[in-house]
Amino acid sequence: MERGSKVLGLLVGIILLLAVVAGCGSGKTDQQSEQGQEQSGGSKGSITAVGSSALQPLVEEAAKQFMTGNTEAQVVVQGGGSGTGLSQVISGAADIGNSDVFAEEKLTAPEASQLADHKVCVVGIAAVVNPDVKVNNVTQQQLIDIFSGKITNWQELGGADVKIQLVNRPSSSGTRATFKAFALKGAAEANGIEQDSSGTVRKIISETPGAIGYLALSYLDGSVTPLQLDGIEPTKENITSGQYPVWAYEHMYTKGDAAGLAKDFLDYMLSDDVQKSLVVELGYIPSTEMQVERDAQGKLTQK
Repeated sequence: MERGSKVLGLLVGIILLLAVVAGCGSGKTDQQSEQGQEQSGGSKGSITAVGSSALQPLVEEAAKQFMTGNTEAQVVVQGGGSGTGLSQVISGAADIGNSDVFAEEKLTAPEASQLADHKVCVVGIAAVVNPDVKVNNVTQQQLIDIFSGKITNWQELGGADVKIQLVNRPSSSGTRATFKAFALKGAAEANGIEQDSSGTVRKIISETPGAIGYLALSYLDGSVTPLQLDGIEPTKENITSGQYPVWAYEHMYTKGDAAGLAKDFLDYMLSDDVQKSLVVELGYIPSTEMQVERDAQGKLTQK
């Protein structure tokens, strides 16, 4: 009888020990699962951001980093110009519309009122030329005369004896709208080569004798020469102080308030990881560094 009790006690002890081990194993598995979820990120699904080619390099790089931390999320980034971005987000064809201009400048008032604006940074825009023209500074009036077709040879400005070749953006481009408003004071442009992609514009200008166009500062890589405007260089310092006038906010619009994955991605765009790192590295300017601000009507005020 005593022997049977000892055996029963031993069996009970073994069962309890196995239960404890199983419980520990289960806890470890749950903990590992939670850690895996944290490592893969909580954002899921797929969204599309379409529009501004000036903003495209930043959004593409930010999307890559965001998806690295959120492996179940997909952010598709496409260009096409600000007008395309705004029209696609208002129609529901895109989740985010990237734009260099305020929605009010491209859409009707009822349409624009449906969109929520998320300003993610500022971009400077410079007139750029083929390096062989041997000109690096123009007055604003000379720039207007170049793009309106009144000045047709760089020799008229002290440069090389070569015909001026205009390279423009399509009417849907926010970069074109910004350049026309603040560099050309609204003057109508003469006919020239027209290209939608900023990268293609840069390539054409770098390879075409006498070529002039305009690019976001984020696209400057040394292959083209940015022009000073009235002796003022298109630099971050001159833009933030308000001395250099050709710049724009970079907007990311959603139809209504951002939600779900679109909100998660826009929150990431405004995080320190992007604002204090990518924005600066890629040649953009954090909005917080601007000493001036501009409204949809182009009115400039000191902060």
